[in-house]
Amino acid sequence: MTNGGANKVSVIDTATNTVSATVVVGGDPVGVTVGPDGKRAYVANHSSNDVSVIDTATNTVVATVVVGASPIAVAPTADGKYVYVTNEDSGTVSVIDTATNTVAATIAVGRRPFGMAIGPITR
Repeated sequence: MTNGGANKVSVIDTATNTVSATVVVGGDPVGVTVGPDGKRAYVANHSSNDVSVIDTATNTVVATVVVGASPIAVAPTADGKYVYVTNEDSGTVSVIDTATNTVAATIAVGRRPFGMAIGPITR
């Protein structure tokens, strides 16, 4: 759970419904997602224009990825190879390569993108 004003993420133990850890992340975290394998969490930090990558086993930030202006939402691909991030003030989506924790592509999408969802890919 993001704590925007505190620049932290609270980890909730669903067995006890208590906060089991608190992780310091970037400025004004808003969006958070967990990769499909459960090993990494990705936090969109709105005011610091980056994404914090958290190792869920240790509850520590292992990387910080600079993205577009004012990231809001994050969503992983089903295979976990990429995380897509909407950047509200730049009108873009950043595509993070999860193997390198770098931006692999930037997609112009229009004014103030907010939500993000990735459906199944059919070919």
